Amino acid sequence: MASTDTLQRRGLMFILSSPSGAGKTTISHMLLAADDEIRLSVSATTRPMRPGEEDGKDYHFVSDEEFDRMVEEDAFYEWAHVFDHRYGTPKAHIRAGLKEGQDFLFDIDWQGTQQLYQKDQQDVVRVFILPPSLEELHRRLKGRGTDSTEVIAGRMERARAEISHWDGYDYVVVNDNVDTCFAKVREILHAERMKRARQTGLIGFVRGLMQG
Repeated sequence: MASTDTLQRRGLMFILSSPSGAGKTTISHMLLAADDEIRLSVSATTRPMRPGEEDGKDYHFVSDEEFDRMVEEDAFYEWAHVFDHRYGTPKAHIRAGLKEGQDFLFDIDWQGTQQLYQKDQQDVVRVFILPPSLEELHRRLKGRGTDSTEVIAGRMERARAEISHWDGYDYVVVNDNVDTCFAKVREILHAERMKRARQTGLIGFVRGLMQG
């Protein structure tokens, strides 16, 4: 009989969203480094490959024609236009992985989250990361030293719009301290993995207990 820590389970789609500068990317990297059962979902994109990027690892780079065909065939969980290019989450690879117990991490905005949730509610876990204050968010964006005042103002405006969708998520975590925030996000992931509906091996295990 299988031991309780090796029971078969179904994977999940773990979404992390936040306004720019609230720490989503940092938390994502920490999670991927600390947990070998979750991997980053690789999107398909029509944008050109940049130096140092690898097809299939950073993105699946496809032509506009190929992307059109995938849209027509309903091959995406969600897709969107971002700065003159298109990005989408291919279904086939993820569905196969979920069945094998593989978890996928998604770094997407609230619109992508909505689309993903509408397509596959049972496998989706939605986490939204908030900054401790808008002043702190502005300070972090300014501290990067990469954006002009106009770009930062645009990001702040977009941040307010994104924050307004906080109630469309299952969990909301305030990133006041990155280590504390990461610990909370990891607790959410562990708890969601333990949900009865995802423990596909439980039925046979319990049946064995009752017959024993």
